[in-house]
Amino acid sequence: MTFEKLLDEAAKDNINVIEMKFKGNIKGLYCNNTIAISKKLKTDAEKTCVLAEEMGHHHTSSGNILEQSNINNIKQEKIARNWAYKKLVGITSLIRAYKSGVRNRYELAEFLNVTEDFLEEALKYYKEKYGTYYAIDNYVICFDPLAILEMF
Repeated sequence: MTFEKLLDEAAKDNINVIEMKFKGNIKGLYCNNTIAISKKLKTDAEKTCVLAEEMGHHHTSSGNILEQSNINNIKQEKIARNWAYKKLVGITSLIRAYKSGVRNRYELAEFLNVTEDFLEEALKYYKEKYGTYYAIDNYVICFDPLAILEMF
């Protein structure tokens, strides 16, 4: 999914998206139907990943969860990230990439318009959720090592 398509989706959900300078290493924040994304982000893929995670907060989180020493805040952070993983690295997207000839992680990250780190975390999420593989339709997706097998 492109950054522009995700921006359109945010607009449909009545979420304002702005770019701004942050102190430190903050990449994005969500508060009261507004997402702020750091101007320091260089690539479309980085912006897409950050926007998706902040949209995940819009859809799944409540209250101020900035204090990450609180276990409930940590859980809400994980839920928002999982929302983003499903949004940008969906199971059917993995199959679509395979059908398009994608054969390695670098190509897959580029195909999905995500960073390689985001892709890696998404695959870890799926492995935690499903185990080492997931079968759907005529496909088996192995998460570690990453492989997609088509059954005949």
